[in-house]
Amino acid sequence: MHQLEKIQAVIEYIEEHLTQKLDMNEIAGAVFYSRYYLQRIFSQTVGMTIHDYLQRRQLTEAAKLLVFSDMPILDIAMLAGYESQQAFTTVFSAMYKQTPHQFRISEEFYPLQLKFQFERSYPMLKSKQKQQWRVEFACEADIPCWMELVRLVIDGFPHLDEEQYIETLRDKIHSSQALILKDGETAIGIMMFSYRTGSIEFMGTHPLYRQMGVPEALLNQVMGELIKGKEISITTFREGDKADIGHRREIIGLGFAEAELLVEYGYPTQRFVLPKEESND
Repeated sequence: MHQLEKIQAVIEYIEEHLTQKLDMNEIAGAVFYSRYYLQRIFSQTVGMTIHDYLQRRQLTEAAKLLVFSDMPILDIAMLAGYESQQAFTTVFSAMYKQTPHQFRISEEFYPLQLKFQFERSYPMLKSKQKQQWRVEFACEADIPCWMELVRLVIDGFPHLDEEQYIETLRDKIHSSQALILKDGETAIGIMMFSYRTGSIEFMGTHPLYRQMGVPEALLNQVMGELIKGKEISITTFREGDKADIGHRREIIGLGFAEAELLVEYGYPTQRFVLPKEESND
């Protein structure tokens, strides 16, 4: 777990310096690692580069200031590490699909990226045995650890409103349409789905377990037992979306095929489908 401790140290350093213009040499020096090694282990472990994490965290804090303060946009841009309002507007618009001014007027804050927290024990990561995943229906008692995971994987779900989400989650739990996979008390895989439509409405995997077959275990449970014979669908980012750090690629890797373009909660997305013949294997 020494490597994970180093990554947590990187995260803490970034969080303490979000209002500064950081470079990789400075971050690497702070944790006494070479920049190349640090970049590699960070990306392998959490699924995004240090640059992506830093940029998304700074833009999230900037978005918060746009909605909850009267600070001029230029000052917010400087705090987010940009040298001009124009540069800030270009990056912010690519990520949030609104200009900073439009976002301020909307008065609806949502985060691109929340702080990564890796402070639990992870028994399965230490085990040398091949894991037999036990996917279960979630219950009310799972909501706190479920939401911990939601906050970790929020990078894949733009425009997430937590209060509204928890209401939906409770409904899904009561109707047995919420699956969870846990390592001890830690949620490492979650899925909300619909028996009626065959749609996967939310699927998230803990960053530390992304290479361990968790999404496949959730999908197999749905395909094999719960919504057999239906075309399973899911939505994710459109091709070329700057906010996507790999979720679209992961969906395609699971066997989903492109379908129609959509707009959900004002955000451009695309629907993907898993054909019936594949779901009946």
